[in-house]
Amino acid sequence: MSDRPLKLLLFDQDPIFRLGLRVALEAIPNLEVTGVVETDTTALQILAEIAQEDPKQVNLVVLEFGNGRSITSQQLGLQFCRQLKALYPNLPILLLSSVQEQGLLLAAKSIGVNGYCPKGTPLPELVAAMQEVADGGEYWFRNIEAITTPNSYTDAINRISLHSPLPFYRQRNNLRLSGIAYIDVTLAAVTAQLQVPGLAVLDRAVLAGQRRELLAARWLLNRLLVSSQERQEEDIPVADEPPLTPSLSSAIQPRQTVLPLLSLGTLQFNLFASCVTKLQFPLRNVTDVPLEIDIFREEKKRELLYLVLQKLTEQLDELRNSKLDLNQLYEVKNILLRDLWQAAITDFFGKFSRIKIGNQNIEIVNFLLQNLEAVQRDILNKIPLVFELYSYLIFQTELRIDNTSYPVLGTEAKSQALMILENLLIQVANGVVQPLLNSLADVEIMKQNLYCREFISTREIERFRNDLSWKYRLINYIEEPKAVFESRYDLFVIAPRGIAKTSVYAPRNQELAKLSNIPLIVTLLLEFSDAIAPRLKSLLSFLGSGIVFILTQIIGRGLGLIGRGILQGIGSVSLLEKNLRRNSDRTK
Repeated sequence: MSDRPLKLLLFDQDPIFRLGLRVALEAIPNLEVTGVVETDTTALQILAEIAQEDPKQVNLVVLEFGNGRSITSQQLGLQFCRQLKALYPNLPILLLSSVQEQGLLLAAKSIGVNGYCPKGTPLPELVAAMQEVADGGEYWFRNIEAITTPNSYTDAINRISLHSPLPFYRQRNNLRLSGIAYIDVTLAAVTAQLQVPGLAVLDRAVLAGQRRELLAARWLLNRLLVSSQERQEEDIPVADEPPLTPSLSSAIQPRQTVLPLLSLGTLQFNLFASCVTKLQFPLRNVTDVPLEIDIFREEKKRELLYLVLQKLTEQLDELRNSKLDLNQLYEVKNILLRDLWQAAITDFFGKFSRIKIGNQNIEIVNFLLQNLEAVQRDILNKIPLVFELYSYLIFQTELRIDNTSYPVLGTEAKSQALMILENLLIQVANGVVQPLLNSLADVEIMKQNLYCREFISTREIERFRNDLSWKYRLINYIEEPKAVFESRYDLFVIAPRGIAKTSVYAPRNQELAKLSNIPLIVTLLLEFSDAIAPRLKSLLSFLGSGIVFILTQIIGRGLGLIGRGILQGIGSVSLLEKNLRRNSDRTK
């Protein structure tokens, strides 16, 4: 072992293998297993937290390709590696996998993976490989080019890459794959930022320019590093417009094989990975609407949103295993939100955490969960498009938003689903904070652990709570009936400058028919305003024209004539006085 401490994050979906490897590695001196995770979302969350606190906590990631068996899970593993390299380009990655297909390992190497060992490697050799990769080197067990490739979809790659008569093909092809992988990751990130609502005009122009440059670079890379003969053999695309999202299928499958749909895991992974990336943006509230999470420090906001996303991941896995249908999903959507809220509160505050208030020793979680009815009424039941998001992720149904149906595989569907997901995370997080503000807002331990500096004093806390109370009233009596009447939903999204607000169209006729009391009066006033506004504008326009006519044609002309008469009279008097003075001079 090197003198440099080896601190690794272990990512594997097999709980028995994770436990066994961790126990074996912890017995080795100068080696520390910083974390053991089973989902990609949890891995990204932990790495994001470590990056903010102390990047030196981890100097190696050891991971498996999905479950290591199906082609889909292997593609998912490649996408996760690409995501890691895009977010943390200097963090070494070692594959500890049951995968042995040469084409897949070549693809992994081309996107920046630093080493590979098959499962079953003797522990001394595995530790040596870990140390080599962590120190900046590479370690590929028995040279990946010597591994047999029984799968048919890798035969085409081997036929070209290992036996091509063209000189230096392998070196140029690896360089091309590596470059294209890097360009695709950057291109996907730029494209995702271009689709963020509320982007400033200047930022949009800069990002659009970057995207054009990446497209040109990708086209040139294919032209310069591949000869015409090789292009004919590999059928490499040379179109100016590559896919908006990074595609890995060209690296491990023949191009004529096209899967009709993404796997459920891939669809969810792509969406959640994009969400995790956007959670790195600043999380200050740039809207004119106060949010409950505004009282938290930014790192606590991010931690809470990560937690809600993680709990949503677990909930979706449970729903898939339960084999429920669409009708059942629609019936339990409110229960799903309630369970998600309860799970987030339990994990965020700690199931057995206690706080002493006066002479009482209160269990925080149980105390906060008593506010379920108020949270459901004010927040959870008003979260829009929940059923649409769940059905999109579980059943791959089309998204119908803004009066348009978006195909499941389209980038538009992903963009719309991402907005709905971000709003869901923010609103559930608001629901987690609301009972805290209702009951424990001025407790010192809460202030020290959670609040940002501007909300430490009792006066500022009470002012913030009053702002929230007015928000609830405005939403209930004015904003919500107005949104229903205008057939729209307001969504909170994560933009580069912070948490912003956008709107999407949705038919809400059934809700409109159920309005009563003050909300109904608001819609009637809006309708009356819409009905009378054109006539009032016409009347004001007519009166304005009449006033202008009177002022200009009558009063103005009259004043002009009077003024002209006065000026002429003054001129005549002056001429008469001049003549009299002249006659007087003559008589003298």
